[in-house]
Amino acid sequence: MTAGQQDFWEKHYRALDPGWGIRPNAVLLDMLARLDPPAGRALDLGAGHGGDAVGLAARGWTVTAADVAPTALARVTELAERNGVAAQVTAVHADLSDAATDLAAVTGGDVFDLVTASYFHLHDAAVRAHALRRAAGLLKPSGLLVVVDHASFAPWSWRGEGHPGFPAPEQTLAALDLPSAEWTTEICENRERIATGPAGETAPVTDTVIVVRRAV
Repeated sequence: MTAGQQDFWEKHYRALDPGWGIRPNAVLLDMLARLDPPAGRALDLGAGHGGDAVGLAARGWTVTAADVAPTALARVTELAERNGVAAQVTAVHADLSDAATDLAAVTGGDVFDLVTASYFHLHDAAVRAHALRRAAGLLKPSGLLVVVDHASFAPWSWRGEGHPGFPAPEQTLAALDLPSAEWTTEICENRERIATGPAGETAPVTDTVIVVRRAV
């Protein structure tokens, strides 16, 4: 385990309002409505406060919610209980920045119909791509990998000095290095939406949306 990653995200979630991020990502729900996969088993990477995991469970999915921060995992479990879907959501500790993490073992050897990564952030882009590729390897034939990333700054967001900017969707997809013979690209695009900030303010933002399907 990389202690630095856990410490960073644990501090982040301890400082974050527990009410933030408890609704499912609207972009993810829109993509699923567009593709209409039957509900099955889902793996949510970087689950945070559990908005996506609980939202999927409410729509019939059985969800494994993975995060490195114990505080986040506790909040996922609490949110699932409050929403009556505790039996459908399992929170698991996983450091996806560590190449030694056996994701298959962490998730109990399950295979999935859906892997979702909404604003899943690791400090190194190559490590992140490797983590997504490993998670995609747990998909069943015809399973979907859905990746939603920021493609612009919201007015209320933190902006680190020297930020390299946002890659084009095609660059993000290429970094996953998924063999074209085994994967079909369903969606690879930027989309604009109106986002709501922590104080209720709204602003237009852009997201990168990538959906790939494993070959049958």
